Amino acid sequence: MPAFFTESDFSVDTFAEICSQTTTLTDYPNAEAIASNVLVYNGKHLAKADAITIKSEFAHCLNVGPGVFAIRGTYTDLSVIDRTTELFFTIIAEEQTLGGGKGDHFGTNERVWNSKQKTCVRDPELFIDYYSNPLLALACQAWLGPHYQVTAQVNNVKPRGDAQSPHRDYHLGFQSPAMTAQFPAHAQVMSQYLTLQGAIAHGDMPLTSGPTLFLPFSQQFAPGYLTYQRPEFAAYFAQHKVQVPFEKGDMVFFNPALFHGAGTNLGDTDRLANLLQISSAFGRTMESLDTHGMIAAVYPALQTRLATGTLTNQLLENTIAAVADGYAFPTNLDSDPPLGGNAPETDQQIMRQALTNDWPYERLQAALQERAQRRTAF
Repeated sequence: MPAFFTESDFSVDTFAEICSQTTTLTDYPNAEAIASNVLVYNGKHLAKADAITIKSEFAHCLNVGPGVFAIRGTYTDLSVIDRTTELFFTIIAEEQTLGGGKGDHFGTNERVWNSKQKTCVRDPELFIDYYSNPLLALACQAWLGPHYQVTAQVNNVKPRGDAQSPHRDYHLGFQSPAMTAQFPAHAQVMSQYLTLQGAIAHGDMPLTSGPTLFLPFSQQFAPGYLTYQRPEFAAYFAQHKVQVPFEKGDMVFFNPALFHGAGTNLGDTDRLANLLQISSAFGRTMESLDTHGMIAAVYPALQTRLATGTLTNQLLENTIAAVADGYAFPTNLDSDPPLGGNAPETDQQIMRQALTNDWPYERLQAALQERAQRRTAF
């Protein structure tokens, strides 16, 4: 790989050779099926399988495999999806009443930015049921390891909503070609390891509704962040793209460097999905999150569920991962030194300690505020 990409690296023939690979179940023994080169897993099977084995398959798929996998039946209780959908539409109606531009890069469809935080503060109980999902956590851990941070945006594509142009996603997918070209080749390749893209279907998505268009294996083309807007690559995408139908409650995850784009909704119903953008602890999220506000909203509900024995340790840990910052940096090492280790205390550790010892919320709030003050630069 060169230090910096140049025109000589932008070979559509090389791209085509990479994208002509075929997904085989031999490499993914826990997958249920392959649909148009997209791996398909069964949520019930994954719930009983060895976690390390499954995470290894997911990581292989996203890195050197097709770059995309779907999980069927991820929610055992679909009322969680239905209740969340109702909340999304309530938020959409309220935000439309308030007016103002939403900056929707999906065109004229309906969008809810930061749907994760808005769900948390409005309905903490529902938030726990939705974001503590073990399969969501499993996928995040497989690609990003611990201390990942979830952001989410609702996208509702109306009937006749137009398709997107093929693209790659955050980070470098949101930069101009001129800016991207200034990053060395290794940094362009590294970008894909900082984010995991995903979506949760909030209704059935037959092919006529325009579910996401994917080009399997395209994440393996190193200079792809500089080429996805070029006409010859867009033409190849148009000829070789694939689609997979989804049912309500299904999840799909893909490498952000995979060439993809939303399809045209040719049906007569809305296509509603909660788009997940999960960031590595080593990267920056696209959206700002008020994590302390989310902790304040969800903490009493977690206390109640622990007291009544209605929350397993795994679901508790998944919820803590979804609301609290688990990474110790950046910080002020003068006032927030790494006592007893190499890293200072995190909000996740404080929240975990508070729940273990049943602190009143006021004590947790004071501990979080004290930590925030310790992290502040002089």
